[in-house]
Amino acid sequence: MVTLTPRRGAYFHDAIALLAGAVLPLAFAPFGWFPVAVISPAVLFLTWLNVSPWRACWRGWLYGMGMFGVGVYWLHISIYQFGGLNLPFALLLTYLLVAYLACYPAIVGYVTKRLSGASEAVCLLVVVPATWALVEWLRGWILTGFPWLNLGYSQIDAPLAALAPLVGVYGVSWAVAVSAGLLAYAMCRSLRQCVYPLSALALIWGGAFLLGRISWTEPTGETLNVALLQGNIAQQLKWQPEELRRTIRLYQALTDTYWGEDLIIWPEAAIPAFYDSAMPVIVALQSQARLNGTDLLIGIPFADPDGLRYYNSVVAIGSHPGVYHKRHLVPFGEYTPLRQWLQRLAEALAIPLSSFSAGPVNQPLLRSAGHLVSVSICYEIIFGEEIIKALPEAAFLVNVSNDAWFGDSIGPRQHFEMARMRALEAGRYLLRATNTGVTAVVNEQGAVLARAPQFKTDSLLADVGLYEGLTPYARTGNVAFVLAAFLVLGLAVLGHRTSLRR
Repeated sequence: MVTLTPRRGAYFHDAIALLAGAVLPLAFAPFGWFPVAVISPAVLFLTWLNVSPWRACWRGWLYGMGMFGVGVYWLHISIYQFGGLNLPFALLLTYLLVAYLACYPAIVGYVTKRLSGASEAVCLLVVVPATWALVEWLRGWILTGFPWLNLGYSQIDAPLAALAPLVGVYGVSWAVAVSAGLLAYAMCRSLRQCVYPLSALALIWGGAFLLGRISWTEPTGETLNVALLQGNIAQQLKWQPEELRRTIRLYQALTDTYWGEDLIIWPEAAIPAFYDSAMPVIVALQSQARLNGTDLLIGIPFADPDGLRYYNSVVAIGSHPGVYHKRHLVPFGEYTPLRQWLQRLAEALAIPLSSFSAGPVNQPLLRSAGHLVSVSICYEIIFGEEIIKALPEAAFLVNVSNDAWFGDSIGPRQHFEMARMRALEAGRYLLRATNTGVTAVVNEQGAVLARAPQFKTDSLLADVGLYEGLTPYARTGNVAFVLAAFLVLGLAVLGHRTSLRR
């Protein structure tokens, strides 16, 4: 039985909350210690017992500082190495973002103490898990969203991942938070009393394990031979005009090996020049594609004829030419939010092509190798509710990216982990072509079938299964999860008010 009481010192418990948050990133890629995603929040939840709402808020913020301070430290790399700012200022900007993100666990602490009253069971088993999942959902769309380090992503190789095709990653986060609440509640009970919460914990995980045996989508019986190319162009060289010809020759040489396959995929901005200026290359590739019966998907910037807008795009070359413009842009990396106040900061960052326009929301799906495909570019793959809009028409998912902005940090590995969750939610294969890694083929269960080594010029050739149908999550999106979470909180509030009247 563990009880964190005020007698042990409020500052000591504050430090525990900070430390618990700092170890949470170990649950995510590249470490993958998924039990930490249960143990770490459980410790935080214990520090919220027997304290005021504001103290719980403070400890939630400290937890968030540890969680995001360790988990997304790598953001400073792009600001410092490629944004033209000195290291201290890059670190300052990064940790201002961390301080903002830490406000979300702080909100959970405050809200749960206000709603659950003195009841440990209601607090740990009902209010905290539902509030945590809802706040993650809010973080996923406020200011265009930053859903990094959502608890659910840590479970991609664990039994709870089986919930993703039903309720999406936020539903998985809810299950992780319930598990943490059960563990914390067990730690507050005597040896005899802890049997019940631990039994419930085993039931949740055992049920999820059995649920993982269910296939929610069906194979069409068709397969494609697909080649994924990884050029490994150093970020500091990528946009240098004198490197353009060498870059194109490199990708053409990699492509020559795979003419005759069904589909070849080049990564995000593989051609570092606007589509119109690269037209001779496009025409030559189009001719070769038709001659060999091969389709290509190529990342390339695309400018409107009037020159007023340009897009981060993927063009389809071959039997069905087309273009997809990225819809969900990266703040400061691709556009400047709140431009009237932050324009000077964007100019100081000096990131190449950082004033993209967002593509239309309802764009027709690209068709490649005879099938409709869901294409996403880099950042877009972390938003499950946007990926499922292409279903059930899309037979497979394609994500192109360039994570060279973040060097050899944990950031690209975390990004890939999130991409794997999209395959599981959609019940579709995911083909991911990147500049420096992680280039990989992921099946409909979220399992990695093939993966190219990072920071090497390489390619992958794989047989890709095509799937049809809809997972429950693809049918409802986040609506079912959000309604259920609000219903649970509403019942908790009603119960709390009823108890106060007695």
